[in-house]
Amino acid sequence: MSTPKYKRVVLKLSGEALAGDKGFGIDPSMIQTIAEQIREVVQLGVQVAVVVGGGNIWRGISGSAQGMDRATADYMGMLATVLNALALQDALEKIGVDTRVQTSVEMRQVAEPYIRRRAIRHLEKNRVVIFAGGTGNPYFSTDTTAALRAAEIEADVILMAKNGVDGVYSADPLKNPDAVKYDELGFFDVLSQGLGVMDSTATSLCMDNDIPLLVFAISEKGNIRRAVLGEPIGTIVGRKTRAERRDSVR
Repeated sequence: MSTPKYKRVVLKLSGEALAGDKGFGIDPSMIQTIAEQIREVVQLGVQVAVVVGGGNIWRGISGSAQGMDRATADYMGMLATVLNALALQDALEKIGVDTRVQTSVEMRQVAEPYIRRRAIRHLEKNRVVIFAGGTGNPYFSTDTTAALRAAEIEADVILMAKNGVDGVYSADPLKNPDAVKYDELGFFDVLSQGLGVMDSTATSLCMDNDIPLLVFAISEKGNIRRAVLGEPIGTIVGRKTRAERRDSVR
């Protein structure tokens, strides 16, 4: 059996990834594919936590742009992430993966409240923990949630699973055919160039806590396993690039 590079990971799934080609709502076949990929990783002995977005159902920023109170719009987005988390939990449980959903917005009838020590204990028992409800506060994205939870549970890496994009590019590759894909970036590169990896708050949090990111495409089956095994896919984002690390040694 191959040896994983990481022991504990946070997998960040956007709501759009769960929608698949439909672009809206939950695509059962896509959920099933993602669940099977997560099972592959669990079977390697890797502890997996998942942070889900809600953009396939509701985007708080969009609601705010249309005149809705921003806090209200964001709370609606948090509830959308709970729907996605429950759908993913159902898919995982059906294929034999023990799973727990923890929410920042308390709703005990459907999920546990987020408790850091309990989440870590679930992971130690090889249960997949799905974090829903964002940070529990408006004005913060689920990218920031991923960075925050990764720091709290001391994850080795954040796996940023993208829908339709296989890494970080100098520009939108869907709009600009001349866009260049990066194999490796530093956090300062992401912030200074305004690259769309994650929002600046989340990027700064990862940089401050030295949590690397691996950005890759979720659409290709087996990519989560490849990412965990350390295969060269996607784009790795860290405190320093490989060239900067070489320079610091000289």
